[in-house]
Amino acid sequence: MAKLENKTKENPKLEQNKLSDGRISLYLEYYLGREEKPVLDENGNQVYYDSGKMQGKPKFAVKHNRRKENLSLYLIDKPRTPAERQQNKETLELAMRIRAEREQEFKESMLGYRLKKDRAVNFLDYFQAYINSYTKKDIRMVQIALSRFKDFLKEKYPMNECSIKPELITKEMMEQFVAYLQSRSIGEGAKSIYQRFKKVIRYAIEHDVMLEDPCKDVTCKVDSQMLRKDVLSPEEIQKLVAFHYNNENPTARRAFIFCLYCGLRFCDVKDLTYKNVDYANRLLKFEQSKTKGHSASSGVVIPLNDGLLSIIGEAPADKNCLIFDLPTYESCCKSVKRWVKRAGIDKHISWHCARHSFAVNILNNGANIKTVASLLGHSGLKHTEKCHSRHAASTSSTLCKPCTNFP
Repeated sequence: MAKLENKTKENPKLEQNKLSDGRISLYLEYYLGREEKPVLDENGNQVYYDSGKMQGKPKFAVKHNRRKENLSLYLIDKPRTPAERQQNKETLELAMRIRAEREQEFKESMLGYRLKKDRAVNFLDYFQAYINSYTKKDIRMVQIALSRFKDFLKEKYPMNECSIKPELITKEMMEQFVAYLQSRSIGEGAKSIYQRFKKVIRYAIEHDVMLEDPCKDVTCKVDSQMLRKDVLSPEEIQKLVAFHYNNENPTARRAFIFCLYCGLRFCDVKDLTYKNVDYANRLLKFEQSKTKGHSASSGVVIPLNDGLLSIIGEAPADKNCLIFDLPTYESCCKSVKRWVKRAGIDKHISWHCARHSFAVNILNNGANIKTVASLLGHSGLKHTEKCHSRHAASTSSTLCKPCTNFP
C-alpha cells in the first residue's frame, strides 16, 4: 500500500483501499462531526452510571458521522518499473489536488462564507460568519467579542470601522485592543472576551484566512483584586431569606434561595423540572447546560435536605413542569438587586453570586474541595480552588445550612 501523508486537521482526508484485483483505490473521507444522544431506559428515563468514576453521571451514546467520496483514481501496488512509479506519482498528485479543492468547498459549505485565496476578506464579515455557524454554549461571549472589537475599531481605527483585512490586524493593534478591553471591563470580563477573540483568530489561521497570529505573546492580565466577586455570608443569607417587600417576585425569590444552597447557575435552575428530582433518594439530578455534550462532568447529583425539598414542593401529575417558571435573566437580576438593597445589604450581588456564595461558604466550613467541585459540576479543582482563594479570608465561618421552613 502507498504511504499517504495526512495532516491531523485535514478534512477531508485522502485514504486508500486495496481491491481484489491488486489495485489501490483512492477515496476521500469527510468528518461531519459527532452526535451525542442520551441513553434511555425502557421507560424513557435517562440512564446514569452506577459505579466507577462516572457514578451518578448520565450515559450518552456517541456517534461519529463520516462520508466517503470515491475518486475513481487507482495506484499500482508495488510498482516495478520507472513508468509505473511515475504513474503512481502523477495519480497521487492529482488526488492531493482534488483533496485540497474539496477541502476548500467543504469549508465554504460549513461556514456559509467564501474563503478567497487572496485573503481579501473583511475580517468582520468572517467573524460574523463564524458566529452564524457556532453551536457552543458560550456564543453570547463570542458575539460580545465581535461587538467590542467593532467598538474598538470605531474609536481607535475609524477608517476600518466597517471593514478590515486580516493582514491589517497586527500585534500592535492587539496590544491596544487588550488595553481597550481592560479599561472597559470589570473582573474577568476583559480576559474572557479576549479569549473568545483569540479563538476566532486561531480558526482563521487554521483555515488559511490569516497567515500569522497577531495575538501571539499578547496576554490579557487581570488584577487579582479585581477578580473578587461579592458573596453573601451565611448571616446575610438568613437576613435575605427573612426579608420580604411589596411586589416581590416569589418565583425568582424561591429560585435564588435554592441557588444559594445548591450552587446552580441561572441557565440550569430555570430549566429544572420535577423529573430531575428523585424524591425517594432525596437527590437532584441534572445535566449542566453550559457543558452538556462537551464534558464528562456535565452531569450533577445534589443531595436534598428538608429545606431544599420544601422549596421544590410536591411533584405535580405532569413531572415535565418547570420547578421555577422564571422570566428573563435580566429581569431576575433586577429582582435580586432590588431585594438585596431593600434588605440593607450593601453588596453588588448578581444571580451568579449565589453560586459563588454557595461554594465559598461550604468550603470555609471545611467541606472537601473535591466534593464541592463535584457539586458545582467542575471538571477539575482549578476553578473551585480559584473561587475559594479569592474569598477565604472575607467570609464568616458560620455553618451555612438551609432552613427547613422558608418564609
